[in-house]
Amino acid sequence: MSGILVVDDDANILTAFQQMLTDEGHEVHTAVNGEAALSFLEHERPDLVIMDIRMPGISGLETLSRIKAKNAKLPVIIMTGYATADAAIEATKMGAFDYHLKPLEPEEILRSINNALNSVRLMSRQVQLDLEANPAGGEDVIIGHSRSMQEVFKAIGRVAETDTTVLIRGETGTGKELVARAIYQHSRRAPLPLVVVNCAAVQESLLESEFFGFEKGSFTGAEKRRIGKFEQANNGTIFLDEIGEMSLGMQVKFLRVLQEQTVERIGGNETIKVDVRVIAATSRILQQDITQGRFREDLYHRLRVFAIDLPALRNRREDIPRLVAYFLRKFTRELAIDLPPVAPEAMEILSAHDWPGNVRELQHCIQRVIILTNGYPVHASDIHRALDLAVPGQPVITGQPVITGQPVGAEAESVKCRNLVQAYMKSYSGSAMHAEFMEMMERLLLNEAMTQAHGNQTQAAKLLGMARPTLKAKLDKYRLTQMSA
Repeated sequence: MSGILVVDDDANILTAFQQMLTDEGHEVHTAVNGEAALSFLEHERPDLVIMDIRMPGISGLETLSRIKAKNAKLPVIIMTGYATADAAIEATKMGAFDYHLKPLEPEEILRSINNALNSVRLMSRQVQLDLEANPAGGEDVIIGHSRSMQEVFKAIGRVAETDTTVLIRGETGTGKELVARAIYQHSRRAPLPLVVVNCAAVQESLLESEFFGFEKGSFTGAEKRRIGKFEQANNGTIFLDEIGEMSLGMQVKFLRVLQEQTVERIGGNETIKVDVRVIAATSRILQQDITQGRFREDLYHRLRVFAIDLPALRNRREDIPRLVAYFLRKFTRELAIDLPPVAPEAMEILSAHDWPGNVRELQHCIQRVIILTNGYPVHASDIHRALDLAVPGQPVITGQPVITGQPVGAEAESVKCRNLVQAYMKSYSGSAMHAEFMEMMERLLLNEAMTQAHGNQTQAAKLLGMARPTLKAKLDKYRLTQMSA
């Protein structure tokens, strides 16, 4: 639940926001003018402010200026019934996260609110470098006593306080976003905004407008002016995840931004000066992409002024027991269950596994184990099931004793599912929550179907109601072919 302050002299607007945001699960506060808003902010710390630009007393722009002077990280969304370009530009220059014209479109304003709150989460959730890994305070921790991870920590320390462009390289799930946030939080720009864009998650046709914004009427559907991510990040930091997925045409425009430190909105003719530190990350091998004509060499050299390479988990196995202990403590606290002991043979399996999904895969595995065992000791069979390593013909059953007073049947399954979703949402720190959760659940479903079908793909396909070639493709995708018959 996030705290949101809505500032407007129109009682109907305040009531509408109160109802809409309460339904979304947020705690809503209201103020009727700028003075009341500033007074509230003296004593309270909401996660977001939504404010009208024209109100009795001090204006919304003046209020915005005072808010930013006290807390540059607090996102402020401006709304106005007066479509004046000057006011919108001024609000942007002063650090408004976004602005919307009245009458407001609920879907559009909710999208902006969610983006702002996600930025708050990324800026405020601290990232510790591996000390005594203890999640009690809500921090994320980059775990690593191995020599390769100690080199990563040194690199973060060397580059953090500079304004140097950084390229973070590593396989999926190695913790690139955590490293980017650690660099940001230890930088001189830490009091200023951090804006995150996942280049792989944004549709290619929308990526330019996401970066640079657009003017009203610049293309079909552009009914209102929109601020781009570079303007939102002005004076702060922008993190571009999976930059290797950017098209060649977009790479040319992005290179121009790096060279000239200016942007132009789509459909606009105004050159907007921006001062933004760029941190980029990729799971691709960009040198190969350059050879194959998929990535521009000049952009690559612009990005890798300072490069940090994250090791795959299989190349630092000595860190696995420490990671397991960290995730066990984290998830058992969140679910309010006892910390389970881990049998030596279970830890041996975890340490020997290749972890193609790296730390993220290990994290999801421990989440599944906690749900499966519910606080009871973790055995090798639990790890096999959580890793989708069931042996054909030998289905693994991880049932727990029935405890009097606990829900049973469908109700118990519903509770387990809800606990899993809640734990996942609390612990997730990436930018593709839905996609990765659905992938995790599909893997579990495929594993369970193959287990019940004793490794027979034809029977498993019938059980799931899909064609056998479709099942085979999914098994190959998730590397579950060792289960097939």
